[in-house]
Amino acid sequence: MLRRKKKTISSIARQRNAAWLSMIAIPMLFLIIFRYIPMVGNIIAFKNYNFADGIFGSPWVGFDNFKTFLRSRELVFLFRNTIGYNILMIITGMIAALFVALFLYELKSRTATKIYQTIMITPNFLSIIIVGYITYSLLNPQSGVFNTVLRAIGFKGVDWYSELWVWPFILPVVSVWKGVGMSSVMYYAALMGIDASIFEAAEIDGANKWQRYIYVLIPSILPTIVILLVLNLGSILEGDFGLFYYIPRNVGKLRPVTEIFSTYTMRLFKGTGMGVNYSLSTAISLFQSLVGMILTLLANKASKLIDKELGLF
Repeated sequence: MLRRKKKTISSIARQRNAAWLSMIAIPMLFLIIFRYIPMVGNIIAFKNYNFADGIFGSPWVGFDNFKTFLRSRELVFLFRNTIGYNILMIITGMIAALFVALFLYELKSRTATKIYQTIMITPNFLSIIIVGYITYSLLNPQSGVFNTVLRAIGFKGVDWYSELWVWPFILPVVSVWKGVGMSSVMYYAALMGIDASIFEAAEIDGANKWQRYIYVLIPSILPTIVILLVLNLGSILEGDFGLFYYIPRNVGKLRPVTEIFSTYTMRLFKGTGMGVNYSLSTAISLFQSLVGMILTLLANKASKLIDKELGLF
């Protein structure tokens, strides 16, 4: 009788595990096929790749591609643009998402919360190409909305696609507009998980609204902030390719202020103005991944030193 009972419990556990395994089967297949198997192609970074010999038959050159990249004249402005823009977008995106999450948290009407949340999340699902056309309709030198308004109030129109100084402002604004809704959802979920009794206790102790924010609310969602920050630091050398390629419309004159590692490797891969070099573009991508991994580990370690409860893992 006892054996039969154990077998029944064991079969139930197997069935339950089978259900969980079936749920993760497709995501695991996706990771294996599209993430792990392509990693074999990283060997191209150490070879002088050509189609005739293939990946494994091409001549081995060791770290020559990495040396070429590190000696490149574009290296300084690529690092400046990629890291500068990413740090700016991480900070502005995080602040904007926190403000939106706090705004939604303070709303008493569930209907209003859902309406505002839906409106703000919608840009995240727009293709970057569509966002590019929306941006162009605003910035078009002849018939754009901004220039039309400027001329209507007596000012001269601006050729936005020739002015380098405006793009360090335009790109972060577009990035925040597109991503703030989805980022705020994570912060809003963290806020909704805070025990209301903590706020009541703080109010009884005499804390005003701002003090409740500073001493109760922010510390409660700090783990979420740190996790998102660690994840963002992992891609600090990548950047959003679509944002930096489609929003400036691939205008050559804007390259000094819009070119990042992702767009540069694409140009190498396509041979746009610099000749096709698959090995060098692979070496740069591998370098980005390695630096991203190191930064993620360091950021996670630093967060653990501040508080053992913080960090991603």
